[in-house]
Amino acid sequence: MPPAAIAVVRISGADAARALQALAGRLPEPRHASLARLTDPDGGALDHALILWFPGSATATGEDLAELHLHGGRAVVAAVEAALAGMPGLRRAAPGEFTRRAFENGRIDLAEAEGLADLLAAETESQRVQALGLASGHVSRAVAGWQGRLLELMAAAEAELNFADEDDVEVGEAVAARLIGGMAALAEELSVWLARPAAEVIAEGVSVVIAGPPNAGKSTLINALAKRELAIVSPVAGTTRDVIETPLALDGIAMRFSDTAGLRGEGADVIEAIGIDRAKAAVEAADILLWLGPPKEAPDNPRTILIAAQADRWRGDAAAEAEAARCDLILSAATGEGMDRLHRMIVEMARTLLPREGEAALRQRQRAALAEAKQWLAIDPESREASDLILLAERLRLAATSLDRITGRAGVEDMLDALFGRFCIGK
Repeated sequence: MPPAAIAVVRISGADAARALQALAGRLPEPRHASLARLTDPDGGALDHALILWFPGSATATGEDLAELHLHGGRAVVAAVEAALAGMPGLRRAAPGEFTRRAFENGRIDLAEAEGLADLLAAETESQRVQALGLASGHVSRAVAGWQGRLLELMAAAEAELNFADEDDVEVGEAVAARLIGGMAALAEELSVWLARPAAEVIAEGVSVVIAGPPNAGKSTLINALAKRELAIVSPVAGTTRDVIETPLALDGIAMRFSDTAGLRGEGADVIEAIGIDRAKAAVEAADILLWLGPPKEAPDNPRTILIAAQADRWRGDAAAEAEAARCDLILSAATGEGMDRLHRMIVEMARTLLPREGEAALRQRQRAALAEAKQWLAIDPESREASDLILLAERLRLAATSLDRITGRAGVEDMLDALFGRFCIGK
């Protein structure tokens, strides 16, 4: 938004050439920046700017496209926009409209558009890398490969159903066996993708929950991690009565840290009891659990770090030190002891929840479509259905339809307004 060094005004559509000529008096050589004096309809000077002309259809939107690289003052931009608004056939773009036109004109598919939306919203390195993979077509290329293999299998089924009397066409059981083998191989490949971490973990952040009994040092720890007074620290048991959540990024990984009410069975009043119930729910949903209580009382979570907290208080106590020896980490948030190691342990554990380098994670919508495609491809080779080519062909068609929804070829109109509305005006 102005003010800025440069402001870019983009014009897309059938009237883009006419608008550029009206402002600059000419069309520059396609795809070459040119300096021009921009004027309003009365000949008044608007700005000296760089202009670019991109004739369709090989443009970002698939349409004729013009760009004005203006001086970025508010008055300059407002004057140019006013001049454009006065031209017949032109209107201000809606949020995300340029990207939507690119989608509708086949310049990008839905998966790439979703990746671009995520890229615009990315705040951490892991979010940027994941979104860039989606926007660059990583998922789209995989889907294209699966669709190609489905088409081959569908062609084989169609050939048998319609041309079985021809000498060069496979017949009967041989075709069915080939189809079932191909479907099983493709279903296995889809299973590998479905086993990958979900994209929502990257976008929303890894959930790290701090839990334990009252006065275990949970609030002190979240304050130390957040490096600010996020939670009230008090020696009075039950001070924290709700889940307190804060977003943090450790080593470029988005995380959501939650401080919870102390877990105890007796002595809690009505309000604290509600907080304890919420704490238990947060513990169950945690991606990573930091447990500050006795190790034997730790909830069942495969990604739990057992922490002997408040080490500055119990040093020299033989019983406490014996208990601490059973933990993964000795920590004092007050003195900083163990904080660097805890940081490393959390990051190492979080990386197991993220896609490996070069892998693309799937959004919930994409995962649902992929799971549906896998369901249509999974068939018992001993069933009666396995020998019915008509039913096999229908399963292949339904699997292809499910995959089409990932890239936006079918059944997605109801989500387009919500998706492209996430973009800014200039996209």
